[in-house]
Amino acid sequence: MAKGIEIREAHFPGRAPIDAYGNGGFRFADMSHRGSLLCLPSGIHGWDMQEGDPLTVAALAELLSEASDIEVLLVGTGSKLRPIPAEVKAALRARGISSDPMSTGAAVRTYNIMLAESRSVAAALIAV
Repeated sequence: MAKGIEIREAHFPGRAPIDAYGNGGFRFADMSHRGSLLCLPSGIHGWDMQEGDPLTVAALAELLSEASDIEVLLVGTGSKLRPIPAEVKAALRARGISSDPMSTGAAVRTYNIMLAESRSVAAALIAV
């Protein structure tokens, strides 16, 4: 019996700077990914979010499970700055994480700088 193609969750096991973004995706670690990303201490994960989707606590469940290793969350909200909803900010704050919304381009640049400084940073990046 043929097994067929196995679709696995997108995941890069490690921390890496984002080399490029745009056209609906990102490039990092000599790879490209179409869609949004969560850049966490455990690695870079595909994230099922699109520009305009509401940011919820549930959408950040994977990030919240690694909260003890994160001090700052950069939220790339797409092409335009959108505020982080109060309930999401409260859930992050309860776990000791400060959050900063910005356009995805600004979040990528800030993430790369903070990563180079070995800071405890994570990023939630909505593809543009």
